[in-house]
Amino acid sequence: MNGLLIIDKSGGMTSHDVVARVRRATGEPSVGHLGTLDPMATGVLPLLLGKYTRLAQFLNTGEKNYTGTIRFGFATDTYDAEGEAVAAAFAPLHLSLESVRAEAARYVGELSQMPPPFSAKKVGGKPAYKLAREGKVPELKPVRIRVDTFAIESLDEDAAQFAMQISAGGYVRSIAHEMGQRLGCGAHLASLRRTAAGPFTLEQAVRLDEVEQLYAAGELEQRMVHPRTLLPEMPAVTADEATLGRLRNGMQVNLPEYSGAERVKIFAGQRELAAIGKRVAGTLFQPVIVLI
Repeated sequence: MNGLLIIDKSGGMTSHDVVARVRRATGEPSVGHLGTLDPMATGVLPLLLGKYTRLAQFLNTGEKNYTGTIRFGFATDTYDAEGEAVAAAFAPLHLSLESVRAEAARYVGELSQMPPPFSAKKVGGKPAYKLAREGKVPELKPVRIRVDTFAIESLDEDAAQFAMQISAGGYVRSIAHEMGQRLGCGAHLASLRRTAAGPFTLEQAVRLDEVEQLYAAGELEQRMVHPRTLLPEMPAVTADEATLGRLRNGMQVNLPEYSGAERVKIFAGQRELAAIGKRVAGTLFQPVIVLI
């Protein structure tokens, strides 16, 4: 089974748990996820199945959209609700909606962010969270990220509801933690839901229990992202049987494609993505990935 499937991940599962569940449901051994969602987080998790796992190098899920809750009053060691409370951070709350919004505004734009100690960032080839669980302090380095929008929608006592768009590689829980430090009361990320990852949205997503039902009914392929909409920066061209035969053998082919784009999607019919081709000269293309 080849395709890109958007899962609406439930809380309490790792991204790897989702991959394993889809493997069992479909019998497809080759399944991989684009990006990672923390176990606490819910929402959009794109999966590549079968030969489509080879497309990961071309797929950039870009900016992520989230909604969630920041709880003020104490910090945690993981910066989210799954961690242990940091007792020293307890403090009385004297927050207003205006003060929280003013603080949130500081994070809009480009900034340098320190990843959380409990994260999948590699330190010496080992995930930081494994070092942190061993009682070691991971030597993490700040990274440049961008926050396009950060709106505090409401404040109910110690809980602020927010919506955010942040670049790939950015950690929402690090922002929540830093806000608590700056406001002097401590804070952590209480809930998080990803509503979009690049072009992929919740409207396209299916729940894991639906995956099993759809597969059993032979309807799962219809719920996958249509191949023609993937990689919109690459024009699509349909190849005839003779051309497809040359592609299978890794040979260069001439295609009726005149846009000048460096790479194109080559289809056999409407839905079957046959190859990704790189322009050599004019309308001559070399296959860089063959999927048929």
